[in-house]
Amino acid sequence: MGDPKLAPSERFTYRHYRTWPDSERWELIDGHAWAMSPAPRRRHQELSARLFNEIYTFLKGKPCKVYEAPFDVLLPSGQEPDDEVDTVVQPDIAVFCDRSKLTEAGARGAPDLVVEILSPSTSRKDQREKYDRYALSGVREYWIVDPAAWSIWVYRLLPNGRFDEGELKERLGDVAPIASKVLEGFVLETEGLFRDLD
Repeated sequence: MGDPKLAPSERFTYRHYRTWPDSERWELIDGHAWAMSPAPRRRHQELSARLFNEIYTFLKGKPCKVYEAPFDVLLPSGQEPDDEVDTVVQPDIAVFCDRSKLTEAGARGAPDLVVEILSPSTSRKDQREKYDRYALSGVREYWIVDPAAWSIWVYRLLPNGRFDEGELKERLGDVAPIASKVLEGFVLETEGLFRDLD
C-alpha cells in the first residue's frame, strides 16, 4: 500500500489511491498526491450547500445528475484501466449529463460542469493544476467560487480544448445572474448566493 505522506515524490495511480484509509481525503493530479485537509471552513460549506441545492432543484426530472464531495471522479488520459488512472479528483460539485460515465464507485470521465469553492489550503491547486486538468479532460464549464472575495469566475471550454478568459461575477462589481451554457435554462442569482454570508 502506497502512503503519500511517506513518499511525496512517488507517482501514484488509482490502484494506490483506493487502498488509502477512508478517514483521509486525497486527490491525485497527474500522479501527484494532494491532501484534502484541513476540513473546509464554515463559509465554504454554506456556499457549497446553497449551490448544490440550486442545481439539484433545477435538475429534478432532467437527465443530468449532480454530486457533491466527497465523490471520486477519475480523469483518464486515454483508455487505460481504472487502476492505471493517475488523476482522481473530488470536485465540490460535479454535474454529469452523460450517465454512462457514472460508476458504482463514483465516475470516470469529465463532468459537464464543475464547481470548486476555494479554501486557503486548496486555492492554488484549484486555480492552476485542476484548472489545467479540467480543460484537458473536457470539462465544459468550470466555476471557481471565492468565499473571501465573494466572487465567482466562470470558465467555458473553447473548441481548441482550452478555457476562455472567464467571466467574473463579484459582490461589489458585476452581480448579474450567471446563465449556464451547459445546463440550459439554469440561471444563478449571484447576489442571493452571497447574501447573509457572514
